[in-house]
Amino acid sequence: MQIVTRLIAITRARQLQRQFQQIERSISPLPARVRSRLGLMTLREIGQASKCEFPHLYSTAPEHRYMPWGQGTEIGFARSKSDNPEVALRGIALWLAVAYHETKDSQYASLQPQHRQLLRVLRELRDAGSEQADATAEWMRSGAAA
Repeated sequence: MQIVTRLIAITRARQLQRQFQQIERSISPLPARVRSRLGLMTLREIGQASKCEFPHLYSTAPEHRYMPWGQGTEIGFARSKSDNPEVALRGIALWLAVAYHETKDSQYASLQPQHRQLLRVLRELRDAGSEQADATAEWMRSGAAA
């Protein structure tokens, strides 16, 4: 049984890695202001997922609760490909939040690199938000705001 469980974990790690590469390619060209919004959206999604009984199953239908993993990453990934920029941002935020909770306390070594990559992206989004706030504060202190 342990072999099957490990095989499932390895398969999931590969799937998350492929999706993560696409998500990261979607994030990289975003301007700083949009990255800041994405960081806030992602933080809100992570908080909403934390309130659930099983955060890694956030946005998964109740009848699918007993699957090896939830549907949140699939939903978020599909939305991230949308032509509508707002839907795409919300999809990216959902994917990041669910993947974060799914990999956070994983006992499988194959999922730990994905968690570290997610933390790096979340840190970059957080820093983009703080840089945006610093620039706004600096502008407000200058004579341009008067």
